Amino acid sequence: MKIGYACINQSLDCRSSRTFRLKNYSEERLKNTIDSNLDCLLKILKFNLKNKILFFRITSDLIPFGSHPIMRFDWQDYFKLRFREISKFITRNKVRITMHPGQYTVLNSKNRDVYENSVNDLKYHVDVLDLLELSPSAKVQIHVGGVYQDKKKSIMRFVERYEKLEENIKNRLIIENDDRSYSFSDILKINEKIKIPVVFDVYHHECLNNGTRIEKLFESFISTWKRKDGHPIVHYSSEHLTKGKCKHAETINIENFYKFILKTKSYNFDIMLEIKDKEKSALKAVKLLLDDPRFNKSIL
Repeated sequence: MKIGYACINQSLDCRSSRTFRLKNYSEERLKNTIDSNLDCLLKILKFNLKNKILFFRITSDLIPFGSHPIMRFDWQDYFKLRFREISKFITRNKVRITMHPGQYTVLNSKNRDVYENSVNDLKYHVDVLDLLELSPSAKVQIHVGGVYQDKKKSIMRFVERYEKLEENIKNRLIIENDDRSYSFSDILKINEKIKIPVVFDVYHHECLNNGTRIEKLFESFISTWKRKDGHPIVHYSSEHLTKGKCKHAETINIENFYKFILKTKSYNFDIMLEIKDKEKSALKAVKLLLDDPRFNKSIL
């Protein structure tokens, strides 16, 4: 079991997601920005390792305009040695890595341009993970997309488009339940058709479910992952104290988190915390899990 958080470390004085406006684009500016982002990524990973945080989501903005038509610069070749340096650190220390494209990457969109841009964006994310020379356990996670007044047809459109993707993209792609359109039961139906690994988002399940308790679903969730895919991945958050339902919490509710850990003690999986204060909550979760044999095994 590994604990992780997403994209930004608030304890460090750098960001791995620096970018700039399209109108200010130049090759020199691009090189300098990528250089800075890669420096910061390594700093974050070193901070995480020191604090027993062995799971991290790399920002989609690591390479500004990575999937934009303006990108003609061969960043993969120019920065390949920098990526190899980071790759060695990740591999040597057994760090789990994922990426998560943004809301405009919608594989089942009815708009052809959105769909084609989405495929290009997935290719970019996979290129980053491939350049880091990571195993298929380093995943790119997406939502199913829109319902478009017909969930059955929208699911089939997702399935058909998934099957057309290049094999290296399919090897890294995973899907998760969301809080509005596609419940965990919907996601399982997609898995039955194309065997894509499923992320279980705990808080999304609280927002959208069929009255089924988490414990009842965990066996089905775990079974969607093959050995090559690494440990199953759970996304964990809870309700914001003042903003209400389906708004992610500012900081981890450690009591509720402990209850979740006890409920799922029979299973081994990695946990991505989707909580606003990032590494601060991850540090609290790590402290809680120090006596858990699943966690101890991952840090030995």
